[in-house]
Amino acid sequence: MPLIPEEPQIHEKAQGPRATPASSRTAPTPRPVPGPRPAAPPRPGRPGPVRPAPPAQRASRDTAAAKPGPSGPATPAAASAAPQIQLIPATPDGALDAAEEAVDLLLDSGRTPGDVLVITTGEPHPWAAHELSFGDAAYWAQHDAGDDVFYADAAVADRAASRAVVVVVLNGGPEAAEATALTVARSRAGALLIVCGDPQRINSVLGAVV
Repeated sequence: MPLIPEEPQIHEKAQGPRATPASSRTAPTPRPVPGPRPAAPPRPGRPGPVRPAPPAQRASRDTAAAKPGPSGPATPAAASAAPQIQLIPATPDGALDAAEEAVDLLLDSGRTPGDVLVITTGEPHPWAAHELSFGDAAYWAQHDAGDDVFYADAAVADRAASRAVVVVVLNGGPEAAEATALTVARSRAGALLIVCGDPQRINSVLGAVV
């Protein structure tokens, strides 16, 4: 008996879930892209656009400055204790460069600019000379603001308030200026006193003012 082929069965195609229109899909929230780091506040000797730039303050760096030990901000209790003293060997001509290196390292270790006072015994720091050209009142107003490194000559350093770190720069000047600078520095330094100069000279002057 001949076989009758079966009729092909037509199956209804299964209907899957309807695709969601692209326009109704919720796009994933993009992750925030880190922006550029905020600019660092201008250091003394590098004023912003408000004032004209002061004279160049660094010559050849012939003296390697030792790295000041990092320490936290001084507290009222710490301010009453004797500060730690650190000596950085330098010639009178290289003492200012050594001090600049020390200040940079202090800021890199976490100190804020307002923590630091720098006292010179010879030629004034270029920043101090530049700011004094705008008048004594404007110069000391920046000291009172307390938000930046302040540079003072030994002759007027006794007007400066206490700061966590005081850096003394023995860059020349009479012996009396060195003694004055170290005396004021010991009374103003809350946590750390850094002295840049000839080690024998530093020890001699320190011994005289203790």
